[in-house]
Amino acid sequence: MNIITYNVNGIRAATAKGLPEWLAAESPDVLCVQETKAQPEQIPQLEWEAAGYHSYWFSAKRPGYSGVGILSKKKPDHVEYGMGVEKYDREGRLMRADFGDLSIISVYHPNGGASLERHLFKMGWLEDFLVYINRLKRERPRLIISGDFNIAHQEIDIHDPVRNSMVSGFLPEERAWLTRFLETGFTDSFRHISQEPHQYTWWSWRANARARNLGWRIDYNMVTENIVPDIQDAGVMMEVKYSDHCPAFLRSN
Repeated sequence: MNIITYNVNGIRAATAKGLPEWLAAESPDVLCVQETKAQPEQIPQLEWEAAGYHSYWFSAKRPGYSGVGILSKKKPDHVEYGMGVEKYDREGRLMRADFGDLSIISVYHPNGGASLERHLFKMGWLEDFLVYINRLKRERPRLIISGDFNIAHQEIDIHDPVRNSMVSGFLPEERAWLTRFLETGFTDSFRHISQEPHQYTWWSWRANARARNLGWRIDYNMVTENIVPDIQDAGVMMEVKYSDHCPAFLRSN
């Protein structure tokens, strides 16, 4: 199975730039998308059908904000929308598709940089997300969690760890949470395969950051330990430029 996660930073803008054609050419089994910034009726469906995909969307109640989606060649057995917590689900941050005994989650963790209030919201979300995932794992033990975590985990995952040490997305408490998450039985598929530096998935629009590769690796395909033996390859696709993020892929048996 080939899975790609991609924060598209606006599904309509990415579509206009050629995302459906890229998807048809790349041909993953599943594409998890984040930050769609659109209501379902605003998302062009025919393009995904033409590319050979079933598509499912979970939008924020606030227009032009957040939102996640899952596109798959095979029709899922079941699709679940949200965590069942209104204050989170109204932001359209998580959905799940089940394929046999495998569940794939598309998630968009909050960005806490706008204010202290949003930082506290993010930290609350992270704790509740961990509770939700550990509960779900008892029911669905084979999980792949794909998406934008809005956290660079280690110094190797960010271009300037010293200057960014107190910046949202690389704060000590965020990184400590990600360590705890992994310790509950998940593996960062990319780092399972590669310890290369300078491999990023997001770049600021400022200071010509992408051209200079001044980035952060904040998009992940996390897998439960029972999937690790099946991993064949994992990586980032820094050449793909339909967004300020790039896709991250996972290939497994």
